[in-house]
Amino acid sequence: MMVVTMDKTVASADEAVADFFDGATLMAGGFGLCGIPETLIAALRRKGTKGLQIISNNCGVDDKGLGILLANGQVAKMVSSYVGENKTFERLFMSKELEVELVPQGTLAERIRAGGAGIPAFYTATGVGTVVADGKETRPFGGRTYVMETALLADFALVKAWKGDRLGNLVYRKTARNFNPMMATAAKVTIAEVEQLVEPGQLEPDQIHTPGIYVARILESVGLQKPIEQRTVRKRSA
Repeated sequence: MMVVTMDKTVASADEAVADFFDGATLMAGGFGLCGIPETLIAALRRKGTKGLQIISNNCGVDDKGLGILLANGQVAKMVSSYVGENKTFERLFMSKELEVELVPQGTLAERIRAGGAGIPAFYTATGVGTVVADGKETRPFGGRTYVMETALLADFALVKAWKGDRLGNLVYRKTARNFNPMMATAAKVTIAEVEQLVEPGQLEPDQIHTPGIYVARILESVGLQKPIEQRTVRKRSA
């Protein structure tokens, strides 16, 4: 019997993002600066793709994470749940140079998960009676009002995992499981960067979080910085 494998590795991050086009919709995983695909984000900045519509929990900080795309004038719209750490974001929004759609964090996660699951819309109580529900359908269930939210999909997803094999199977670690797994299922093209790239068969099947069927390209991260957004340390005892 002949076994055929599909090696999805690419030689560089620049090669991985080579087909990004102006105006593309992008999902980028992670939480704050943790678990973000920083190698791929840097490559996208070098490519200079414009008019990006980015779906991500936040937009990084001024000079790190997605913030480097924002500062480079590459972002047209952000769909996010938290944007409070980026002065460039504030300036561009206030000057109407950046379109922003604020989404409650749990709703954002579920809209992405729904997109990957093929569910076009769902109802949630979150946001009812606020501007979040303006212009949206509401409906009562069990005596409580719910607002309809639509699924999110993207042209590309950039995700970060701890380990991955050449077939695209991924294992996440700790904070990197925020948004990365669901985004991997909700894009036409998912590109993964991993801290450790291993051979097929080296990952325990029961520990795989994202099956390789969802991943189009994979590469090993190079020169990771893993910056800390806000460093808080315990005071030294006298």
